[in-house]
Amino acid sequence: MATIEQLQQQYESLNDVHVQPVRTEEDIDIGCLLAFDYDYPDSGAEVVIDTDEFTAVCPWTNLPDFGELIITYVPDRTCIELKSLKYYLLSYTGVGIVQEHAANRILNDLFALCSPHRMTISLDYKVRGGLHTAVTVSRERD
Repeated sequence: MATIEQLQQQYESLNDVHVQPVRTEEDIDIGCLLAFDYDYPDSGAEVVIDTDEFTAVCPWTNLPDFGELIITYVPDRTCIELKSLKYYLLSYTGVGIVQEHAANRILNDLFALCSPHRMTISLDYKVRGGLHTAVTVSRERD
């Protein structure tokens, strides 16, 4: 049976073998985002897109964060194309970004893409270390 000291050494060596290098925010692929023309800009219709598959990593521990992402927006002249959104969100995998920054980054990128009347991003993370985090950010067009 291993001693506490031996287990500590084995534990520390896990990072050498199992932790992938953390990617940076520059690796987030905004270039894949597409939008399409929307024929009803004055309808006030609200679009809600959600996924429970959002993941990035903690920039300090390299451990994954998983969360549910809800995008709510009132489109003006364009809508977010869903397949391109999926690729964009997948590009967060392995990116070291704090939870609060991830929600704001998504809002900034999607708002720039389609310039909606208003948009809200809610990112509700799974509990990690006994702590639950949910971040909600919104913006309205001037």
